[in-house]
Amino acid sequence: MCELLNQAAASASATGRSGPSERSGPSRRGVLGGIGTALLGGGIAMTAGMPGAQAAPRPGARHRTRLVLLGTGGGPIVLSGDRMGISTAVVYKNNVYVVDLGHGATVQLLRSGLLGDPSAPANVRGIFFTHMHSDHTVEWPSLYTTAHINLLRARSGEPFRVFGPGDRPVPPRTFPPDRPAPGPVNPDGPISGISAMTGYLKQAFAADFEDRIRDANMTHPDKLFETHDIDISRYWTVDAPGIPPRLPAGTRIPVWRDGDVTVTATLVDHRPTAPAFAFRFDTPDGSVVVSGDTAPSQNLIDLAQGADYLVHEVIDPKYVDELAATLPPEIREPARQHLLASHTTIEQVGRDVAERAGARNLVLTHLVPMNNPVSRWRAAQRGYSGKLIVGQDLMQLGVGTHRVR
Repeated sequence: MCELLNQAAASASATGRSGPSERSGPSRRGVLGGIGTALLGGGIAMTAGMPGAQAAPRPGARHRTRLVLLGTGGGPIVLSGDRMGISTAVVYKNNVYVVDLGHGATVQLLRSGLLGDPSAPANVRGIFFTHMHSDHTVEWPSLYTTAHINLLRARSGEPFRVFGPGDRPVPPRTFPPDRPAPGPVNPDGPISGISAMTGYLKQAFAADFEDRIRDANMTHPDKLFETHDIDISRYWTVDAPGIPPRLPAGTRIPVWRDGDVTVTATLVDHRPTAPAFAFRFDTPDGSVVVSGDTAPSQNLIDLAQGADYLVHEVIDPKYVDELAATLPPEIREPARQHLLASHTTIEQVGRDVAERAGARNLVLTHLVPMNNPVSRWRAAQRGYSGKLIVGQDLMQLGVGTHRVR
């Protein structure tokens, strides 16, 4: 279903839909123009490549703990140079913790300044995947294969820690429900979590690795990266519907403790994709919670209690309605309901999630559509008493009051 959204977005962009700055909204005709061809196999129109370098809004760059929005666009397609794919970093001192790697994340790490200060080089300590959708993992192959010679710096002798979902034991349910179930994509292997996926990457890039290890003394990837499937066996056995259980209030799934930084998680509802995680980062200066993709989730509300920043995905329901109107009548309403059941709308995110969590700041990211006018996203303030921030790529926000020179 995410593909349908991106096909619609591509068609809309081709007819001149606005970007994320304050501009006029789209016409219904513009959104729908050409979508029938895309849905029936006519292809997806890629309307922009890698954007040029832009000045980053960095009001929090001197804080000891800060939140850095590397990419704020939702979905697998890149529509505009203003927003790259979803990726978020939490920085403590010079240690960097990255959540998800959407389109352009590696370059955005450099543009953010996190990797570009030789006097205080950033140290990417951990990478965290909320779920296994391509728009959250697409840059992992790039980072995995080039980190040894490109951007990342690790402490001597220590691997990068990588955390994410484990293998899924059963496939997701088929949609619509009366459609015959397709055969497995990988019949001889698992529905891959992060460790299995990384194993396949090692096989796929074996020729490159062998050449560089033998000829250029490259570090073996097994020594550079340490992958961990997050263990949820005591909480849930993933089933076909993929709707996670309500965890006991206060439950935080332990992920990693790295000195002063504690990382915990919870299960969120991105049905039928499962498991899907939200992550919380606690430092001596405060806390940042990153939602991943999810419908309004009580588990997430519990995890985000009192957070300094709740970084949350959002979808425009008007956009979903426009998309659903282009579909055949027999799947129109089921498709609409599916999209709204697995994401959080503009009207819900502030009132039903951030306010109930008591989050001091709500930062909107994974914006669908990514080229909506900013004024539309600001409607999320209704019902929320904290500060609303519409995320921009390369925005840096300080956590707490401790500043560094």
